Amino acid sequence: ELFMQTNWTAVEKKQLWIFVAVAFGMPVLMGILMGISFYRGNDVSVFPNAQMYYPAAGVMIAVLLTRKKEEKVPIKFFTGFLVLTAVMAGCAVASLFKPEIQLALISQYIIILGSIVLWLLLWLDKKEVRRKYGLSLGDGQKRRPWLYVLIFLGLYFLRIFLSYLFEGEPGMFFEMFKSPYTWLNLLVLPLNFFLVYTAFFGEEYGWRGFFQPMLQKRFGKRAGILLLGIFWGFWHLPINLFFYSPQTWLQSIVCQLITCVGIAIFFGYAQMKTCNIWVAVIMHYLNNNLVAVIAGSADVISGQVIAWRDVLILLILNCILFVPFIFTKIYGKQEQSAGETKLQ
Repeated sequence: ELFMQTNWTAVEKKQLWIFVAVAFGMPVLMGILMGISFYRGNDVSVFPNAQMYYPAAGVMIAVLLTRKKEEKVPIKFFTGFLVLTAVMAGCAVASLFKPEIQLALISQYIIILGSIVLWLLLWLDKKEVRRKYGLSLGDGQKRRPWLYVLIFLGLYFLRIFLSYLFEGEPGMFFEMFKSPYTWLNLLVLPLNFFLVYTAFFGEEYGWRGFFQPMLQKRFGKRAGILLLGIFWGFWHLPINLFFYSPQTWLQSIVCQLITCVGIAIFFGYAQMKTCNIWVAVIMHYLNNNLVAVIAGSADVISGQVIAWRDVLILLILNCILFVPFIFTKIYGKQEQSAGETKLQ
């Protein structure tokens, strides 16, 4: 891997700085407003939803600002996504100054409407342009993208089972499947994806589509993916402090780092195997939404109280289930990262 490491080109450096300024700068600025809103006792749930859009917005702005005049980009989809990002950020800011308006609910409708419109805009852009910018459903080769989604689901439920086993209550794993509510929500989950996918695309087009190949090009595949996991973990900082677990924020940050490094390894593995950003988008969607399905409510996501014992269990489970993928052949191959999205 040492022989693989190469420097970024001048254009890549410029794109990277623009991406970092948007993807990481926006959470810092909005995180300050989120903190003020939190200490005022307001509902801050719009801020995490809006934050999911910033990484992809950073990529799109980087592309638009560095492209050559004659170069064709998926301008319809990019423009629509950037408008949706701005609207979501506007809702987050408005929730600070107008807490009496139910902006958390309004933002959900905006996500649904925006997702439907963006499906249409995506297909209006030309196929070859979509493919060039990593937006197509595949590259024409049989890479079995569904397989990696199934593997992730297996690992996800195995992690839940093992966590119950650590607690000495393995029977609780099977209890959650006895509820008709659970099965109903599982059936609705695939349909719901098409109505809210933009938020998860917002992260994955940034992390897996752009940042992963950039870091792997410069630092090698294994070191690059570990760096991505660390950066991704700290990117959640305002959400950890003011939404996920304000009471036990330190444990929350450590859990976030453990989770992001572990998931980055598997998502990165799937991205390099499939060259399909939509695989990561679907897995990210499942990772976030299955929590609410299993718990029976989305309320469990916020206001968590995390013990250090929970942190240790999470570390052990991630080391068992996700970390081993970094030792697979694709992370050791000498050729250029298969998951790279070409922006030039």
